[in-house]
Amino acid sequence: MTLLKAGNILLGHGSGGKMMHELIEGLFLKHFGNRILNEQTDAAILTVESQEIAFTTDSFVIDPLFFPGGNIGKLSVCGTVNDLAVSGAEPLYISVSFIIEEGFSIHDLEIIVESLAAEARKAGVLIVTGDTKVVNKGKCDKLFINTAGIGQLKTGHSLVGKGVDIVAGDVIIINGTIGDHGMAVMNARESFNFKTKVESDCASLNHLIREMLEIAPVKFMRDPTRGGVATVLNELVGKTKLGIEIDEASLPVSSGVKAMCELLGFDPLQVANEGKVLIVADKQYTELILGVLQKNEFGKNSAIIGRVVNEHPGRVVLKNETGGRRIVDSLSGDQLPRIC
Repeated sequence: MTLLKAGNILLGHGSGGKMMHELIEGLFLKHFGNRILNEQTDAAILTVESQEIAFTTDSFVIDPLFFPGGNIGKLSVCGTVNDLAVSGAEPLYISVSFIIEEGFSIHDLEIIVESLAAEARKAGVLIVTGDTKVVNKGKCDKLFINTAGIGQLKTGHSLVGKGVDIVAGDVIIINGTIGDHGMAVMNARESFNFKTKVESDCASLNHLIREMLEIAPVKFMRDPTRGGVATVLNELVGKTKLGIEIDEASLPVSSGVKAMCELLGFDPLQVANEGKVLIVADKQYTELILGVLQKNEFGKNSAIIGRVVNEHPGRVVLKNETGGRRIVDSLSGDQLPRIC
């Protein structure tokens, strides 16, 4: 049985035999093919000029597989590329492995593969190796994807993910509205049918981050995915033993996300993002950084949202528009399982 005749994934597509080779050549190589992957060796042979590399891995089990603004394929590239980029690395290579449930639609799989390949091209990374496994129906929920990524570090960027030089007075910047991904996925999963349109912010940020690092020093970067901005900031104060103050009036939150969070009882600061980077920098570089970010399609709504302070060490405090203050904690428990 050929790939096109099958219609759905069969156990034979993970057998290592003829059907598996048809799947690899007729779908994966068709969309992912490049000079390295086309060799089809057991391990990709890679060239990296830098003496330091960044290496990351991630798994994607999001439900639903398709959501406003993306799908699991696009998400798997964005998540991996962003983990490298916020570590100060230039993403170069990624691996992609699929765990597919028997009976999964090959038509849907091809849409996901096309999206994944398109995002990799947009980010400028090569898919150089991968794996495919098919499991019995009921042993996996449709499709899981695992990735790994390699990037090279330029001199002076190796500490950007560690935040070792942060001092009181440093500013905190984000490149746009928060909570979009979490609310878009929740709305798609639960079918709330809110009239306000909310789309995931899923995007590869490596080009934006490279542009910024070329013109200004940055002390810290992190992508606020699961647990949102609140979790990253709490991790940061835990490391530095300093405090952070956030200005509620400066937080970029779309009207749709704000409305959904108010109705469902969520804090936008704790909701997942997939196209945002939190930046800590010396205040003297603020305008320079904002100028670069706001010229990029993924940084148009960039804003200063707070600052590092000596007061209340180890705490993140939100100042609201009426002058009140509240402590912002990390997300406790799992607000929305399978968000990525």
